[in-house]
Amino acid sequence: MSKVVNRLLTFFVGLPLVVFFVCFTPLHHILLHIAIVVFASVASCEIYNLLSKNIPMQRKAIVVGLSTLIPLSTYICALLKLDFVLSTLVFIASFMALLIMEVFCPNAKNPEEPFKDSNHKLVGSLFVLFYGGYLLSFLSRMTVLEHSTEFIVLFLVMVFLCDSAAWFFGMLFGKGNRGYVKASPNKSIVGFVGGILGAIASGILCAFIWPQVFAGSLWRMVILGLAVSISAILGDLAESVFKRSAKEKDSGNFIPGRGGALDSIDSVLMAAPLFYFIATMLFTDL
Repeated sequence: MSKVVNRLLTFFVGLPLVVFFVCFTPLHHILLHIAIVVFASVASCEIYNLLSKNIPMQRKAIVVGLSTLIPLSTYICALLKLDFVLSTLVFIASFMALLIMEVFCPNAKNPEEPFKDSNHKLVGSLFVLFYGGYLLSFLSRMTVLEHSTEFIVLFLVMVFLCDSAAWFFGMLFGKGNRGYVKASPNKSIVGFVGGILGAIASGILCAFIWPQVFAGSLWRMVILGLAVSISAILGDLAESVFKRSAKEKDSGNFIPGRGGALDSIDSVLMAAPLFYFIATMLFTDL
């Protein structure tokens, strides 16, 4: 399936579905939270599989299960109006559980050197918890904001326009400036610039659509768009590194025609925390 067809399917099928999930607000956007938990679980499984190509890992079911608990606990915090410190506590407790498992249940296959691979296993497991579970939980945190729908739409539009504009500008004007990024040689400098401009432009547009929500100087939106676009681009490139290191073309086959869950949310993972912190500092009293 060509990239153009993939883009069209994303725009005409995927985007309306995401908008519906975001705009369904009962129980603090319950449909969105369900999608977040599902994607966190699948993404954790995929990053686990990629890491396991190079390093020994702890038991997959336990690592992925604990990673999924993090965004699930975030939704419980949102639903019960609890402080999100609980979600961070779940993250820390999950890693402590993996530490306990390594202390008492080391590698039984090599009784002479049971802790030979412990460092690799613990680092890999911690990364799955952080990358697959914790980062995505910041999208869940946005659901408690006063104008949650507008903030989530702004974030997703910024990421989507960054990705689409980068692809469009790169396809039209990027032939002579590719190959500078080893992780993704087909990506162009012009594409990166186009992505940044696309995110900023979408933010300014949202500021005009919802002036009562995103009040203040437009420079605030420029700063937010710049941070989101750079982090989104970095997230896309970082996932390319993971796949290249594991010698895999896609992170999985969760979405037909697009690959794995990580292939679709890699930009969201990296951009969500920055958007949450910067947007709440610039546009809310939190």
